[in-house]
Amino acid sequence: MTLTSHPLLRALRRNPTGAVLIALQIGITLAILVNAAAIVTHAIRKMERPTGLDTRDTFAMLVGGLSKHFNVYSASSEDLAYLRHLPGVAAAGVTFGIPLTDNGGDLTVGRSPGGQGPTVTSAYLPVDRQGLRTLDVHLVAGRNFRAGEIRVLSAADPHPRIGEVIVTQALAHAVFPHRSALGQSIYLGGHTPATIIGITRNFMGPQIGGEGDVYDTVLLPEVVTQYSMYDLLVRTQPGKRDAILREATRHIGAADPNAVIGYTPTLSHAKRLMYSGLRNLAVFLSFLTVVMLALCCLGIFGLGTFNVATRTRQIGIRRALGARRRDIVALFLAENALTVAAGAIFGCVLALAIGQWLTDHDGVARLDPWYLLVGFAVLALTSQLAAWQPARRAATISPSVATRTV
Repeated sequence: MTLTSHPLLRALRRNPTGAVLIALQIGITLAILVNAAAIVTHAIRKMERPTGLDTRDTFAMLVGGLSKHFNVYSASSEDLAYLRHLPGVAAAGVTFGIPLTDNGGDLTVGRSPGGQGPTVTSAYLPVDRQGLRTLDVHLVAGRNFRAGEIRVLSAADPHPRIGEVIVTQALAHAVFPHRSALGQSIYLGGHTPATIIGITRNFMGPQIGGEGDVYDTVLLPEVVTQYSMYDLLVRTQPGKRDAILREATRHIGAADPNAVIGYTPTLSHAKRLMYSGLRNLAVFLSFLTVVMLALCCLGIFGLGTFNVATRTRQIGIRRALGARRRDIVALFLAENALTVAAGAIFGCVLALAIGQWLTDHDGVARLDPWYLLVGFAVLALTSQLAAWQPARRAATISPSVATRTV
């Protein structure tokens, strides 16, 4: 038997409420499925970005003073001397901020004083001459800091002239997009001049406030002593991180009675923590999508079962007129396809509207039409699978049984 549109539309008009409700459910499911898939994909891409750091073999230690007798410069110098001579330590440095965490600071970087002209919000890390080795990042242009360029920040002189800085490739390109940044002058915080003497490959510094690119980082040749705390950053030889962390914690914790170790995060743990929000969002949206698809399939299955139960006589007449089982199956699948198509049209419009709202309010990238095509294909396939069992049940009705149910 040949299917035509008139019998299909006539069959749908027998139960318009159910068909409309299922179409609405399909549309809402498609809109949620498409936008959730786009957000999850975006989150996965973010989590897969390289940090540019040796997260597996690097840890940090926050050391703080317990009394006014705590000498930050003396304590940090002793700790560095101990760590750098400890077997298995590849490099160690003192800083004020920890990469991949919100422990640190940011500042504006521009080409003009007073914050005039374009500026970039960048994370910063005070480092000494071993800063690059400790971070395990390499220069792509320029040079490292020299011994005479490392300045000590104290309470008496908290803002000395910086002079030279090293920046990441991302920050160099953001500030000087059309020419080389090496040797150029920049202004930190709108008023402090500095010269870019080196450019490193991209790496993630402290992640402060979520502003700017995650790779925008400036290294300052400073040892911070005006506060009663400092951060130690230690990179070990492969596989020795945990043992050295335990040994260093015991030694440094007992070396100075005026000091206390606040916490000792590994960079691998810091990375997991940094992306925990994105990971939870991806899991939640994936779970929500599965639940919505399951509810949509249940709705289609329920509507199909109801139609089979209420159209037994019609099915029997069709079978008596020569309709084969596969014709009955095709009839119900075609009716379901019409409902899915109507819901998909509504869902595409709703998905685009939601996607545009997310773009305008949350900065999410504009929805790619490919997500609509893939989402429609997934929903169409699962919907037809949900309608398959009721359609097969309808095909098993014999003409003689059907005609006795008048």
